[in-house]
Amino acid sequence: MKLSATIAIAAAGTLAAAQGHRHAHHHAHKRDTVATSTVDEVVTVYQLDGTPVPVADVCQGIKNGEYKWADGNAPSGACATSTSTSPTVKAAEFIQTSTSVSTSTSSSSIVTTSAVPTTSATPTTSSTSTTPTTTPATSTTPSATPAPTSGSGGATGVDAPFPDGELDCDTFPSQYGAVPLDYHNIGGWSGIQYPTFNSLATLVENIVTAVQGQSCTEGAFCSYQCPEGYLKSQWPSTQGATGQSVGGIRCSNGKLVRTNTNYDTLCIPGVPALSVKNTLSEMVCLCRTDYPGTESETLPSCVNPGQTIQLANPDGNSYYEWEGKSTSAQYYINPAGFDETQACIWGSPDPNPIGNFAPMNLGLGYKNGVTFASIFPNKPTTSEILQYNVRYDGVSTECAWDSNAKAYKGGASADGGCTVSIPEGSSATLVLY
Repeated sequence: MKLSATIAIAAAGTLAAAQGHRHAHHHAHKRDTVATSTVDEVVTVYQLDGTPVPVADVCQGIKNGEYKWADGNAPSGACATSTSTSPTVKAAEFIQTSTSVSTSTSSSSIVTTSAVPTTSATPTTSSTSTTPTTTPATSTTPSATPAPTSGSGGATGVDAPFPDGELDCDTFPSQYGAVPLDYHNIGGWSGIQYPTFNSLATLVENIVTAVQGQSCTEGAFCSYQCPEGYLKSQWPSTQGATGQSVGGIRCSNGKLVRTNTNYDTLCIPGVPALSVKNTLSEMVCLCRTDYPGTESETLPSCVNPGQTIQLANPDGNSYYEWEGKSTSAQYYINPAGFDETQACIWGSPDPNPIGNFAPMNLGLGYKNGVTFASIFPNKPTTSEILQYNVRYDGVSTECAWDSNAKAYKGGASADGGCTVSIPEGSSATLVLY
């Protein structure tokens, strides 16, 4: 079970750094009628207006009097217990998360639940991407090759308006830009949720998550991948009563329908800001959490040797909000040599540190004219170390990570990771070397 307790802090000035969420806002998976084994992990994360902030920056800000704890109360175990009377300008959150990952050999359905947050919590995941190509390519702006025309709507790919009520629920909408992920074995979808609503249909009380072999059936919310640089546009306004997220299009009366009519298309372009360049000799997969949705890292952005791809960057001013707060994207940076069928699934650390046990995370989000991008170790989920180097190019502040398990920010060691800011209209590259 995932427990989220949030205590707000306020900043007296604009914070120009962000730290990605330590790991996916992924609710506990518990299989019915079977025994499970559970391991709990506790993680501490700070955020500013939905944008993650490094712990070291927060602690220094508290020490300098730049930030203050809301209501004058420091959270238990925080870096400081003093308070400040600085005027409030922006809000941030201290999030403490306990995550249980359960394992079982049963093939029965997975039930997803979440405890009620003390105040609120801000997940930092949502984005989409595609499976890897076999030919090196370079992309600097969101782009997609239109899919073949199909269906009564005369679809032309990612820019084609989605026709509510025309496609059967067992039809994956690839002609409307969605990218099938067949390796999940759930009909090409990245995740399927079967929710139960309260009596007024104003809240989702619990969610059953599809396992391999299940499909998008009546009442299900069916989530999907989009091309590189694009994000899925569909999620319902009715969300989980205890913090669960729901995403995707819905199967209603046997047909697929949109859940967010603010968008005509299934995929929308993210903010072009950050690309990934692979100079290694093997493929590297960055796996993004399917959010809003199952919140597992099931969305692959795999980069072949010599290839550069653009990452999907959500606009915090307009994209999915969790309890009124903007959200950003989280990627898991895997060891080299593992493809999406190995890396981009929710799993265990044995025999390799991949998937949700990948050694590093990348947080990415845009808000109010600036994209914040961070790299940081996936602790305490794993103590494994990435066996290659990572650095940001095209930014004003040095931010890198080497295989000796040290991060560098502006030439100084930053063991907890580091963050860069990318002004609107500019671009940067995360280089794997």
